[in-house]
Amino acid sequence: MAADPKTRDIGPVILLGAPGAGKGTQAKQMVERYGIPQISTGDILRDHVARGTELGKQAKAIMESGGLVPDQLLFGVVEERLSRPDCARGFILDGFPRTVPQAEWLDTLFSKTGRAPLVIDISVSYNQLLQRLTGRRSCPTCGRIYNIHFQPPTTPDICNVDGAKLLTRKDDTEKVVSERLKNYERDTLPLTDYYGGKKRLKVVKGDQAAEQVTADAFAAVDGAAD
Repeated sequence: MAADPKTRDIGPVILLGAPGAGKGTQAKQMVERYGIPQISTGDILRDHVARGTELGKQAKAIMESGGLVPDQLLFGVVEERLSRPDCARGFILDGFPRTVPQAEWLDTLFSKTGRAPLVIDISVSYNQLLQRLTGRRSCPTCGRIYNIHFQPPTTPDICNVDGAKLLTRKDDTEKVVSERLKNYERDTLPLTDYYGGKKRLKVVKGDQAAEQVTADAFAAVDGAAD
């Protein structure tokens, strides 16, 4: 009889994928199945700022000035978070590492515990990412999300639920989306080569039905944990 996924030692799982690839959706599915935490550096930093820790004070000053939080500060907050008891069986890193130097630091950290990460890359074509992100529309009243390419409202630009005019977020314009995708390709895409070279990378096709993407991601985690 297979062990309960919520009691197995899962280890570190790193989710890679461009903006719009569906990392957040898949991370939530993994949290539910395996009972391990989803960890993002944004959430960690906000927690430190809210608690008024020394790290939080430093991060707040940098973020309020519009700067990027330097790696050495990020490393401190990530290491502290991963040392907490809820990470003992494993955890899901979403949005970190973003660069090869960050991945190299993580490998050094994991080597202390003898745990190598499983890296899942949710791969989606550039054109579909563009359609997913630029096609998003939201209802300002009820919050319902549509996509004019994949899940359009019955009447163009009008919410099915309450008839409100749908809005496009400022960061979903084609110009902004294209810039975000270029930044991803420049900074984060090299991680697939890095982890691929270490034989830790599992590629999951993200342009399938969401249920199939989830099934493939679960299969990758279950295979690595066996």
